[in-house]
Amino acid sequence: MKSYFPINADRIREDLEALARFNSTPGEGVTRLPFTKEAREACEFLKERFRAAGLETREDAIGNIIGVLPGKDRELPAAAMGSHYDTVYNGGMFDGQAGVISALEIARCLREQGIKLERDFVVIAFNDEEGVRFHRSYLGSYGILGRDQQQAIRDYKDRDGISIREAMMSWDMDPDRISEAVWDWKKVRAFIELHIEQGPVLDSEGLEVGIVQSVVGFRRYMVTVHGRADHSGTTPMDLRSDAVDTASRVIAWMGDFARSLNDGTVATAGYLRVEPCVENIVPSSCEFSAEVRSEHRESLDAFTEGLKKMLRESAELCKTGFEIVEKMDIPPVKLSRELCDRLEESCRSRGFSHKRMHSGAGHDAQEIASACETVMIFAPSRDGRSHCREEWTDFEDIAKAAAAAYDLVTGL
Repeated sequence: MKSYFPINADRIREDLEALARFNSTPGEGVTRLPFTKEAREACEFLKERFRAAGLETREDAIGNIIGVLPGKDRELPAAAMGSHYDTVYNGGMFDGQAGVISALEIARCLREQGIKLERDFVVIAFNDEEGVRFHRSYLGSYGILGRDQQQAIRDYKDRDGISIREAMMSWDMDPDRISEAVWDWKKVRAFIELHIEQGPVLDSEGLEVGIVQSVVGFRRYMVTVHGRADHSGTTPMDLRSDAVDTASRVIAWMGDFARSLNDGTVATAGYLRVEPCVENIVPSSCEFSAEVRSEHRESLDAFTEGLKKMLRESAELCKTGFEIVEKMDIPPVKLSRELCDRLEESCRSRGFSHKRMHSGAGHDAQEIASACETVMIFAPSRDGRSHCREEWTDFEDIAKAAAAAYDLVTGL
């Protein structure tokens, strides 16, 4: 077996299994949404683990958990590493969480070996990267970046009509103080995110480590089509105002459009709600998500233009109205060439098979890259599965990726 000293794969396994117990759907995958009981329990668990590793630990004004291992010169810009602790509905125990625990493991190893870095090492567990509860991603990373989120936390709501603001208050947090979470980015040298690939490339090619040099951009829209409820048997087709008829034409177009580009662009309608959702009633309302991801900004632009055109044409044909709201607009980004080179040097020296690649999923690192030198490192996902209960990455593979990240941190 190739060496990944000093990383302890068994300790990573123990922490990930413990974290997975904070879950609202036991036996049906891991569900840990932001500002829920399970998320609060996870926060307390992480704070306890951070403190046990000797980290100066705190929870910030937007729900991120932060631990700092002091360096020799605390005035030097810090090295930071982490990922997110929330999950999708019925997801796995690795997405985001593997990156948090790997950063914690690196901090533990440094302390155990008596290594004091030249600069502080910051471990961060981000809140609400996934965005599945409120249909808006990157709450935690936007918080430390200082993005204006006051309107978003008022307007974005979950399935039960609870806003982000109301959810924060249920945690005894003051939404008016989220600006206190902002970092001074002059004091950050680099950010590293270890993550499972969530795709099949590394696993299918038998590779141990992925060095991520770019992350796709994506746009997410919520569309609501307004029709009229009528009897499904007695209302002629030319007199209907069928919301699902309109929505289905647009949704079918999305997949065809992405395939036609043949450039890696993907489009998904992952959320759908129909009212009144009864077999013998013409639907009066259909709400659906429209998401596109691509490395190419021109493909994102073309999707946006085409989506709006299809909505207009389909609504006219089906005699319906519609509203479209942009939820996210994240441009594609290039990550640090210098940090990629350093990771590649580590993989070569340790004998890890590896490749440079891009990420088809969005990550906190994608946003942090706007503020400091940033890199990502991937561990293989078995059969490319993720965002499902079958998600699996071998703990040994996580340890290998963590070893390469360890080399990068100590090198900095």
